[in-house]
Amino acid sequence: MAFALSNMQLESSAFQSHGAIPTRHTGEGDDTSPALSWRSAPEGTKGYAIICHDPDAPLVQYGSYGFVHWLLYNLPGSTTTLAEGTSDGTRGKNDFGKLGYGGPMPPEGHGVHHYYFWVLALDKPTDLPEGLGLEELLKQLEPHLLGMNRLIGTYQRG
Repeated sequence: MAFALSNMQLESSAFQSHGAIPTRHTGEGDDTSPALSWRSAPEGTKGYAIICHDPDAPLVQYGSYGFVHWLLYNLPGSTTTLAEGTSDGTRGKNDFGKLGYGGPMPPEGHGVHHYYFWVLALDKPTDLPEGLGLEELLKQLEPHLLGMNRLIGTYQRG
């Protein structure tokens, strides 16, 4: 993924930065996406995308490590919040092979995993088809990336 760290601030009412993600947002709970909000987008932002990725997952695919839990795109530039369990935007395919959000579910006994929720600010609105995987999504978004930032949450199976 191209790296264009910006001053955007991404937050969730469900968990603090580097804090534990509540069970209801995991595969052991309701598997519901957490509420997110962001501010201070780069000037000229006209669209957004969200990616949730677990770099601690013991999986190597497409030449990179980790597990994709959520791809959400085609969010208009006027969007600055996503409600819990949002139906906004267009759902991509996660590494569970499903569309939309798939919550944390690290292997038992694998310790604490870190979940990176990224918000990507884009210089144009997008109208991409549903079901894109990470590799194809990034190929489409990278030329339009103005800035990005992340919120990291943690989870360990009980």
